[in-house]
Amino acid sequence: MEYGLQLYSIRDITDKQMEYSLHKVAEMGYSFVEFAGFFGIPAAKIKEMLASAGLRVSGTHTGWQEVAHDFEKTVAYHTEIGNKNIIIPGADLSDKQKVDDFIDMVNEFGPKLAERGITLHFHNHSGEFKPNKDGQIVHEELERRTNIFFELDTYWVYNAELDPIALMERLAPRVRVIHLKDGNEKGEGFALGEGSAPVKAVREKAIALGMEMVVESETLKPDGLSEVKRCIDFLKTLN
Repeated sequence: MEYGLQLYSIRDITDKQMEYSLHKVAEMGYSFVEFAGFFGIPAAKIKEMLASAGLRVSGTHTGWQEVAHDFEKTVAYHTEIGNKNIIIPGADLSDKQKVDDFIDMVNEFGPKLAERGITLHFHNHSGEFKPNKDGQIVHEELERRTNIFFELDTYWVYNAELDPIALMERLAPRVRVIHLKDGNEKGEGFALGEGSAPVKAVREKAIALGMEMVVESETLKPDGLSEVKRCIDFLKTLN
């Protein structure tokens, strides 16, 4: 079974030691990575680092502003590193106007990215499943009014008191990748297997539905590499 890693999980070292980070991740057994910033490193160098580590890029967390305000540069960078999935990691969607503006952006730039061979996704937290200031359930608005794909963060779905398994099934045509993540009901994150989220059931459903699994673990306890090593070691016990 192949797993990816969201590099935000090891943000304590990626900004200064990207190449070392990629090699360590590969040595642990991760097969691909999802970037959370490039820290000024040229695309050609990122491509070399990935090849040297034997990893592929499955996607990137990229702010919507980079897509909307610097489209050609963003597309060129992602094309060079071989990335076909741009994932918006979140946005301020706290009222109707902000939701409307964001949806307009998605509906303009989603098709433009598709023409260039890149799919646009949205990554949720728990807030998108609760009413905003104007009573909107943001995730429902995105489902209904756009064709954007969803990177389901299954822990935040659980934290929103929803069933991630049911949501994976319902949105399956629009979900290619999930975040496999653990934590508790209070919003506190843990390494995989150390929290109360239904990690095993989520993993089984992702396999059944053919969804890629990207591990994310955010608390850096005692540091990022140690935490993601515990995550992959836990997953190896399930194979």
